[in-house]
Amino acid sequence: MNVDDYKIIQPGLPDAPGIYRFLDETNYPIYIGKAKSLKKRISSYFLKTQNSVKTERMVFTAKNIEFTVVDTEQDALLLENALIKKFQPRYNINLKDDKTYPYICIKKEPFPRVFLTRRIIRDGSEYMGPYTSVQRVYAMLEFFRDVFPLRNCTLNLSSKALDKSKYRVCLEYHIGHCKGPCQKLQTESDYNETIKQVRSILKGHINPVINYFTEQMEHASEKMHFEQAEILRHKVEALKQYQNKSTIVNPNLDNIDVFGFKKDKDVVYINYMKVVNGSIVQTKTLELQEKIEEDDEQVLEFGIIELREMFSSSSNEIILPFAVESLGKNITITIPQRGDKLKLLELADKNLFYYIQAKKTILLAQQKVPPAQRILNTLKDDLRLNQIPRRIECFDNSNIHGTNPVASMVCFIDGKTAKKEYRHFHIKGVEGPDDFASMREIVYRRFKRVLDENLPLADLIIIDGGKGQLSAACESLDRLGLTGKVPVIGIAKKLEEIYYPDDSLPLYINKKSESLKLIQQIRNEAHRFAITFHRKVRDKNTLKSTLTQIDGIGLKTFEMLMKHFKSTKKLSMAPFEEIESCVGKSKAELVFDYLHAIK
Repeated sequence: MNVDDYKIIQPGLPDAPGIYRFLDETNYPIYIGKAKSLKKRISSYFLKTQNSVKTERMVFTAKNIEFTVVDTEQDALLLENALIKKFQPRYNINLKDDKTYPYICIKKEPFPRVFLTRRIIRDGSEYMGPYTSVQRVYAMLEFFRDVFPLRNCTLNLSSKALDKSKYRVCLEYHIGHCKGPCQKLQTESDYNETIKQVRSILKGHINPVINYFTEQMEHASEKMHFEQAEILRHKVEALKQYQNKSTIVNPNLDNIDVFGFKKDKDVVYINYMKVVNGSIVQTKTLELQEKIEEDDEQVLEFGIIELREMFSSSSNEIILPFAVESLGKNITITIPQRGDKLKLLELADKNLFYYIQAKKTILLAQQKVPPAQRILNTLKDDLRLNQIPRRIECFDNSNIHGTNPVASMVCFIDGKTAKKEYRHFHIKGVEGPDDFASMREIVYRRFKRVLDENLPLADLIIIDGGKGQLSAACESLDRLGLTGKVPVIGIAKKLEEIYYPDDSLPLYINKKSESLKLIQQIRNEAHRFAITFHRKVRDKNTLKSTLTQIDGIGLKTFEMLMKHFKSTKKLSMAPFEEIESCVGKSKAELVFDYLHAIK
């Protein structure tokens, strides 16, 4: 749009707050902005020289301008934020975060469960979060497990189901992690009191929970229920220890949002910390990509609205490094100069510094490290290995109802297939379809030969299967004295669970992780190699059993044919003259006629 076009619409521009939209030839927004005065703000694009080439290009590209008048600057900010997220105009700030963050869910059901989830289902359940660290969520859930007896089963504990008395208490009850509501050993009101404590801690209010358990402890002590009092005392100590770990400033600072702000070229970083009772209960660093030159105040306003909406914050006090204007009448903006609030702002700045440094370090490392090396480094970290698994060997069995049992071992070196290292196995000491015994045999045979011939030892062994196959493989490694010398894992097919020896709980690697994709690739290659070998053995045995039934064709003739042609496929495709040169004319006629008859 040029200045002449602007002069046509300029008289109609109101001197009032609102949002404006620069549109392309299809009337799609290419830029959305807000303004205290629409007339002054839009005029600034045409009546003064722009410092930014990107801004000049945006104005030149625009074919039309639309605007919407609102009552207040706060309304303009909220509307701008909503429209940017809806239309994602190409010249607006780009939110560089597409991750799905974890929440802690308190399920809406009788005797509610408390668990981690990444999906929000609008069924009335409560969702606390999002949390930017899944490790923090696991730590909190582990803490709740230690302090509060909550069920983790998925049973339907409605009153009708409980009246039928069809449930039994499980191991969780016997080890003290659950009070047995499935057998009516705990009332729903008592269970809900525990949920109330959990909810209070998740919101950052730990002192009321400590006071509640302290009162319960004193009450139990007065009644001389000393064992119960001792249990409550341990819970109080655990809560105080948890509180001490999370308290970083004055506990009287309650329900405050803190925002740090830094720019690095075209990227803006905003750090958010939610403080409750002096404890940081939520934190997040937002990355925004600037597309045209915008004021720091505008960018910070956008980030504040985005983060407060993301974390459902209703804090009335916000700590900022500099002033912004449009956040609303009920919000107090503090720009601290000293004291605990300044410490919080400095902590936000420190988080930003380390976040940016870490991002640059990772980027530099990725530029220098080849992709295969990067994936192996990730695999080492995900599996908690002591060294990079340069040589990986994977084992798989193959049989149909126990017939022609075979197995395979594939080898990957530096993340790539090493086909010269692949090995086939005929299962010799197992009768019937016994995958565990087959795995025990092939692992023993493989690593017995490795030790006898002083061959390279694997840096990681992968067993295609769950806990049963993994345990069988570990028995063979133990017989050979290799336990603890070679890391070994099992991968179960259905949920892609990773199992470790002597650990009943599986490891779940992110489904998008490069390391899980490498494990899957290795597992699939082992499966393909085993299936292919099994098919060859089966076909060969089938042909052997049929050919040897022909008068004049015995086992010796069959072995001569296999020695020459190597496979049944090559034999069936061979010309008569080649078969004749191998076994003579009369036998060649019998074999050739039979093979072409069955086609």
